[in-house]
Amino acid sequence: MLYVVTTVVDRKREVRAYHNNIPMSVHKARRVIDQIRGRSYEEALMILELLPYRASDPIFKLVYSAATNAGSNLNSNEANLIISRARVDGRTSVKKLKPRARGRSYAIKRPSCKIVIVIKDISLSKYKLVEC
Repeated sequence: MLYVVTTVVDRKREVRAYHNNIPMSVHKARRVIDQIRGRSYEEALMILELLPYRASDPIFKLVYSAATNAGSNLNSNEANLIISRARVDGRTSVKKLKPRARGRSYAIKRPSCKIVIVIKDISLSKYKLVEC
C-alpha cells in the first residue's frame, strides 16, 4: 500500500513526496534514483517504465503521485515539472532467524528504505530548463 505525504515548500514552487518503509535495499533503490535525478517529469516516467529493476515500480508511483499533487496544489502543468531532488535513506532492518543444521540458527536481515522526491515547477522560478 502506498502512503505518500506531500508538502509544499520553497514559497510554493516545490512539492515534496516521500514513502517510508519500502522493503528494498538502499543500494538497489539508489541505482534507479540516480537515473532520474535532474530530469523532467515526462522523461523520468519514460525511463522508469523501461528500467528492468524491481525498484522502478514504487519510484514510478511516487513520482506520479508527487506530480499529481503538484498539479493540484500549485496549478502547474506536467511539462513544466522537473525532479529537482531525489534521495534514498536507509531505515530499520527486520531481523529473522532461520533454523540450520545441528540446532544452530542463521540471521536473515530484511532491509527497508525511505524515498524522498522533490518536484519543482520551473515556470514559477527564475531559472528555465534548457534542452540539450
